[in-house]
Amino acid sequence: MILSTPAPADVPDNVANAVSDISRPAGDRKLDGDRKPAEVMSYAGIRAGETIAEYLPGGGYYTRMLSDAVGPNGRIYALETTTWGADNINAAEAIPGEPGHANVAVDLAPLGQFHLPEQVDLFWTSLNYHDLHVPKYAHVDMMAFNKHVFDSLKPGGFYFIVDHAAADGTGATLSPKLHRIDKATVIAEVTAAGFKLAGESDILHNPADDHTKVVFDPSIRWHTDQFILKFVRP
Repeated sequence: MILSTPAPADVPDNVANAVSDISRPAGDRKLDGDRKPAEVMSYAGIRAGETIAEYLPGGGYYTRMLSDAVGPNGRIYALETTTWGADNINAAEAIPGEPGHANVAVDLAPLGQFHLPEQVDLFWTSLNYHDLHVPKYAHVDMMAFNKHVFDSLKPGGFYFIVDHAAADGTGATLSPKLHRIDKATVIAEVTAAGFKLAGESDILHNPADDHTKVVFDPSIRWHTDQFILKFVRP
């Protein structure tokens, strides 16, 4: 296993330029200090020309930066769900029409499903893997979902997961209440589908988070303890 946290000097130009793009929404840029997108994207290894599937892009915080980082020869598939509110769908569908983001294509499907026209280099999901375990949204077959991700990646491609950490040993039981998940549960589910754990990073680790609050609590919002896992398709 590789444990690595890139230093600022390790941020490649394509990522640095994507993060510093002043056309990004002001609300997104205000979150950069907490979400550390330059370090996170550098750890993911985003390269120009890559094809990336982003599962549940939400308001597009990462979508625009991923689009800029892969450049005009790359491709971003924004895979949004129809299971909850229209705001995220509208946000995702607006991005391809923005200057410089014509390399973004949007796919809509019920939670736990997605469609890709080609295999991708990287499958990315940030702060949403736990939602696949929330019964009020859908009853997702996690083995089937992760196997779909596996089949959607090129051999040697990466599955990149960032999520809110739950207390060790709690599995996915707290996902419906706190929107958190135990890192060990994610590792077990993903490797069961054939992936190998390539590494993890503590870039977003916050020891001050005691894992007892819902992630939307104002006292912890955007300051939760988060894990980053990087899996590879052999």
